[in-house]
Amino acid sequence: MKRAFVYIIVIFLANASVFSQSKLNNFLKPSDTLNASRRNAVVISEAALATTTLVGLNQLWYADYPRSNFKTLNDSGEWLQMDKLGHAFSSYQLGRLGANTLNWAGVSKKDQLLYGSTLGLGFLTAVEIMDGFSEEWGFSWSDMAANTAGTGLHVGQELLWEEQRIVLKYSFHRTSFAKQRPNKLGSGLAEEFLKDYNGQTYWLSANINSFLKTESIPNWLNVAFGYGAEGMLTGEAQDPLFLNQNRTRQYYLSLDIDLTRIETNSHFLKTLFDVFNVIKVPFPTLEMNGNGRIKWHYIYF
Repeated sequence: MKRAFVYIIVIFLANASVFSQSKLNNFLKPSDTLNASRRNAVVISEAALATTTLVGLNQLWYADYPRSNFKTLNDSGEWLQMDKLGHAFSSYQLGRLGANTLNWAGVSKKDQLLYGSTLGLGFLTAVEIMDGFSEEWGFSWSDMAANTAGTGLHVGQELLWEEQRIVLKYSFHRTSFAKQRPNKLGSGLAEEFLKDYNGQTYWLSANINSFLKTESIPNWLNVAFGYGAEGMLTGEAQDPLFLNQNRTRQYYLSLDIDLTRIETNSHFLKTLFDVFNVIKVPFPTLEMNGNGRIKWHYIYF
């Protein structure tokens, strides 16, 4: 999941080239018909970035651990499934990005779904296979199930509604747990953002107006259902080195904003909103944890 986040960031930065305002706005406007040069640029750049990332992972990450014969492992119970939600999130967002870039190139809807929405699933499957040949890890079927679920969330909505009414989002706040085990949960904000599952929350953000079809509610207003967990210093609860973990699931109800539904004629702003729509907008939030306790947050990240 952490490696997939890195890939998302690389892709987003690659698509944020700097032009003059007028040229940039025209450049970012989606093509009404197939633009072969744009399509080729998208395919070549994404293939190059994916290949470079996989080669980099092999040299910088996997090279530090012994290789092994291909093996699988069952890690479905680790981290109270927070890592699985990370896989689903990464697959969904990479698929959304793949489809959107092909839409920008004027590619047909069918091909957007076939070759764009499956971008995340294809990339994360390659990473999972690399895990399978590493002595440190292994091919995880539960990871693959989460990857498939993320892709399915995107493709299913396009087939059913031809729009993304429910968006998978992410939010993060720093916790005290990373300081207790910085080598595993991260040292500093940048690492903790990716590694500390205790501070991560994943949200299903549903657009209200897409379902109710009413003019009394702003078109950009969403209701969001979140899941998080805390008290985790290790993947498994029964770790002999960390016996006193108070691992707790957390469930959230909040409002959110679908930035892509804010009306603007600026394609620069539309692109910017699309990029930042991966993050859940902070709002007052109601929390209920796994022990049945209810807590109110005046603002929650």
